[in-house]
Amino acid sequence: MQADKKIWASVWVMSVLLASFAPALAKDSTAAVDGNPEVIPVKHDAQEPTFTPPDESSIPDNDYGEVVRYGKSLFFDTQQLNPTYVKNGMNCRNCHLDNGRQADSSPLWAAIGMYPAYRKKNDHVNTYEERLQGCFTYSMNGTPPASGSKELTALIAYSYWLSGGVPLGKEMPGRGYPELAKAAQAPDTKRGELVYRSSCAICHGDDGQGMKSGDAYVNPPLWGDQSFNWGAGMHRINTAANFIKANMPFGTPNTLSDQEAWDVAAFMNDKHRPQDPRFDGDTAETKKLFHAHQCFYGESG
Repeated sequence: MQADKKIWASVWVMSVLLASFAPALAKDSTAAVDGNPEVIPVKHDAQEPTFTPPDESSIPDNDYGEVVRYGKSLFFDTQQLNPTYVKNGMNCRNCHLDNGRQADSSPLWAAIGMYPAYRKKNDHVNTYEERLQGCFTYSMNGTPPASGSKELTALIAYSYWLSGGVPLGKEMPGRGYPELAKAAQAPDTKRGELVYRSSCAICHGDDGQGMKSGDAYVNPPLWGDQSFNWGAGMHRINTAANFIKANMPFGTPNTLSDQEAWDVAAFMNDKHRPQDPRFDGDTAETKKLFHAHQCFYGESG
């Protein structure tokens, strides 16, 4: 038991030190000051190669590798932590495809080396650990694992392993979601519904509640009580549109037009979902403080 504690502690220290000394506040990452660094894309030519993360078979067969594998399992099936830390039907891999490996899908290997970084969302410099905790608070509508916990350490270790060979503090091609130009027409929920019915409902259901096999979600719910809350990055129409254009429909990315991506993102984010945990009873004040950035609240707000 004591030996196990030492293993987890040593891996946690190594991972946090890596994130803490990343020169993310240097010139290469000043763009992070203007928003969520997890969704700030790097402009790159379509032919420019992106980083290839290591194959799973190269995870070492030792104590460190054991922690990495546990982190991967949590990333793939975050529902293991429901209801202690996760309070909805989401998994990490729903927004970070191919278990955090896929370029242009906010891959882990392009994120960990950019922290610490200032985030406008909470107006202070965040460590990578804190960034992951935010995902539990908002995307999982839950309670984040404590600093140094077995779960958080494993997720950091998995991110660190995936990023082997990535220069610290360097914006990598494929980071975040590719940024769309401003919509030619204002995003429209009625047009978005047509896009949803024709391109999205087959996987996420007519009612947007996802698809399940038994008790497990095969495809995530896009709205409702089991989806991400108002505070999640995906509740920003621009973030959702960027993700949708580059990654959806699953298996046929970049087949929707830019306008269709904007419209269906507005349709999705117009629906009911759990409240932002920072909500203090005043919707207008919450919107002013935390959502003055292309969130769509529908006709009734």
